Amino acid sequence: MEKQTQEKDVNPSETTHFGFRTVAKNNKAEMVADVFHSVAAKYDLMNDLMSFGIHRIWKRYTIDCSGVRRGHRVLDLAGGTGDLTAKFSRLVGEEGQVVLADINDSMLKVGREKMRNKGIVGNVSYVQANAEALPFPDNYFDCITISFGLRNVTEKEKALRSMFRVLKPGGRLLVLEFSKPVLAPLSKIYDTYSFHVLPRIGQMVTKDAESYRYLAESIRMHPDQETLKGMMADAGFENVTYNNLTGGIVALHRGYKF
Repeated sequence: MEKQTQEKDVNPSETTHFGFRTVAKNNKAEMVADVFHSVAAKYDLMNDLMSFGIHRIWKRYTIDCSGVRRGHRVLDLAGGTGDLTAKFSRLVGEEGQVVLADINDSMLKVGREKMRNKGIVGNVSYVQANAEALPFPDNYFDCITISFGLRNVTEKEKALRSMFRVLKPGGRLLVLEFSKPVLAPLSKIYDTYSFHVLPRIGQMVTKDAESYRYLAESIRMHPDQETLKGMMADAGFENVTYNNLTGGIVALHRGYKF
């Protein structure tokens, strides 16, 4: 694994990770934005290529664990191109609402166009929002999902508290995110794929190897399963559990607000 690098003249208390680099907190959001502006147009294609299509199974499992039903109000946070939004829209029906929220306007534009092309227009709204300061009332959503987005958030603890605030009592948060493989042989194969193969695919498809190198690094810097479980509990969530998927390459965390 590559070594971390640190910007000079930065107060350690005001720093965070951008991949393996240590950067000023107030710079990370813009740096992440640049990554997703670059990859937005080919995001869905790259997801299929990078995961061999398995991301669709992970997301289907997330939907199955959501408990979402007709009339519910759902927040698909860091929802990007709307894979979960499309499925939630059918579940909540005309009486319900799905909010597709993302901090990146390029991703939102792709998501909005994708939903329109699918004929999904009546019960979905779009909001450009920072997960750390969600612009919604207290106790507003029945379910919140954040799929492959939490690792890109600058202050994850702050974002989790913000999600807790806008979730209704009895509601649940689901965090689908890359995590730590539970088997050493799988971990070695995964590292080789992430750091050597993935950037090459990114270069071939998007002409942007660096963005996919960052994505691989951001996965390694993300909290492991037990650490994230503790962070969710600290933010107020109860009955926090997780399920490892594909040997822990991905984990689905669930927490409830009572």
